[in-house]
Amino acid sequence: MTALFIDRKDARLSLDGGALRVRVGAENYTLPLGQIERIIVRGAATIDTGLLSGLWDRGVGLLLLSGRRGAPTARFHGQPPNDVRRRLAQSLIACDATRAVAWAAPTVVAKLAAQSRALTRLAALRGAMRKDAMIFDRATRDSAPALAAAASLDVLRGHEGAAARLYWSALAHAFAPSLNFTGRNRRPPRDPVNAALSLAYTIATFEAGAQAQRHGLDPMIGFLHAPSFGRESLACDLVEPLRPRIDLWVEALFRERILRREHFTGDPDGACLLGKAGRSAFYDALAERLPLWARWLGQSARTVARSLDREAAPESGPGDEGEP
Repeated sequence: MTALFIDRKDARLSLDGGALRVRVGAENYTLPLGQIERIIVRGAATIDTGLLSGLWDRGVGLLLLSGRRGAPTARFHGQPPNDVRRRLAQSLIACDATRAVAWAAPTVVAKLAAQSRALTRLAALRGAMRKDAMIFDRATRDSAPALAAAASLDVLRGHEGAAARLYWSALAHAFAPSLNFTGRNRRPPRDPVNAALSLAYTIATFEAGAQAQRHGLDPMIGFLHAPSFGRESLACDLVEPLRPRIDLWVEALFRERILRREHFTGDPDGACLLGKAGRSAFYDALAERLPLWARWLGQSARTVARSLDREAAPESGPGDEGEP
């Protein structure tokens, strides 16, 4: 998978034959559109309608981020599959509270297991985190029976929330004190770690939506995340177990000084903003990691799609076995 990141003010994107043409001032270059699966544009840009049609036809995703804060402002994943049967089955399950719990529970179980592995891995790097990792692992193992027996989405979300409080408290010990990271915050993120996490989560969730649509699913209809106006709830479901891997990746960016405190600036309202040099380093590192996340998300979407196919398959009636 090839993702193209464009973070240049007043860039102009157009379709030139089978190529993407990008103009920025006097600069002018082309890339074969067949080699691109995702385009992520930050800041003011002009995108020709011919290019939008070409992206739609080829199933190339487009994510637009605001220039200053990098918040998602628009997205599409290209033309969806014409067969709606999976989406219909998905909707029926999401509208049935009992069935939705059964479909959502594995997501919470997988996320908690991934969080435990992440803390264990960090504890191997920082001995002071061993106690945190042990406490989290014990708590999640103790909650496993309750998760398996959960009768409602509220119960599932309650266990996920309790685990999240332990997890973020522990993860705070993985970063240098100078980064002022004490736990998860957003809208806006108020420290460098949260600024990097928010950008990574945004792009990963966009990729999850693309993978969901590619497998005939509706990115908007989730099971753990209830449908909500403007939210790709299934994409949020798919990305949940991946988040701890993203956390580890962001931790490595700071530990290896690919991202540094001086890459960030503050805003009067308390927002922490990633500057141009930091974004360049972030995108370079992400270009190597995103294909792995896309492969993992694609496998997860494929699993959901196959499970939906099994649920939607009509049961054989008497005398049907062996008939052509």
